[in-house]
Amino acid sequence: MTAHSLNSDVDRQPSNTVAPRKEDQRPVPAVITLRDAAVERGGRRLWSGLDLTVAAGEFVAVLGPNGVGKSTLVQVILGALPLIEGELRVLGGPAGRANRRIGYLPQRRSFDPSLRVRGRDIVRLGLDGHRWGLPLPAWWPWPGVTARRAATARVEEVIDLVGASGYADRPVGELSGGEQQRLLIAQALAPAPDLLLLDEPLDSLDLPNQAAVAALIATISRAQRVAVIMVAHDVNPILSHLDTVVYLAPGGSKIGSPREVITGPTLTQLFGTPIEVLTASDGRLVVIGHPAHCDGHAGPEP
Repeated sequence: MTAHSLNSDVDRQPSNTVAPRKEDQRPVPAVITLRDAAVERGGRRLWSGLDLTVAAGEFVAVLGPNGVGKSTLVQVILGALPLIEGELRVLGGPAGRANRRIGYLPQRRSFDPSLRVRGRDIVRLGLDGHRWGLPLPAWWPWPGVTARRAATARVEEVIDLVGASGYADRPVGELSGGEQQRLLIAQALAPAPDLLLLDEPLDSLDLPNQAAVAALIATISRAQRVAVIMVAHDVNPILSHLDTVVYLAPGGSKIGSPREVITGPTLTQLFGTPIEVLTASDGRLVVIGHPAHCDGHAGPEP
């Protein structure tokens, strides 16, 4: 499977920089640089020849059906799975070296309705859960009053950022799927990452919540200058928010802006079946036929 980058401006940039936005002509260091990359899993090559450059504040979606290696790309970026070909730089170094600067939200987890842990405590795990397993109680003498106050302030900041202040003190098991997902995004944002990896964060949400969460992520990406890579199945709720699309499919892969990649001829070629892309009256692109299901594969995503 060979990727064909459709963004010639990005292709011409040096491997460690990306094109500056119009309002800022200074070169911006790339958050991710992937060159001629290939990966295998279970003895099967999932994709190859993949070229991708991601800048700070850029919102990238990895789209396609089950089984083509969308989640595998996230694992490669985290350094959990090596490339068999090509080169990858993440935040200026080898994959896995700077994971403390990465916020990661794995595929949707469900909370038991009886879980009494408060939403804000779930968010706090993004700061200290990797060291202690649970947030420290207020009377704990380590790491000190100043650090605890800073952590508490950061938790409040990200809860407010995702619009969850109204229910952060409620037990997380009582919250709706959309409310839980906002808190999990806040958890991933708590350590102030430079890169946010979201593996199917819209899965199991209804359409209004999908649209709301997609808009929230796009706002955070631009306002906080966080590079975001989101794995998704359904393209329609997120198309209007994206800077770049990585589309993986049984017939190959394409990388470029949404209007370069999400076209009838391109998707028809990738999936080997007729797919139609319409332009709504407000200019939004709408994919007809849900190409994510065209391969008929119902197993877990690699």
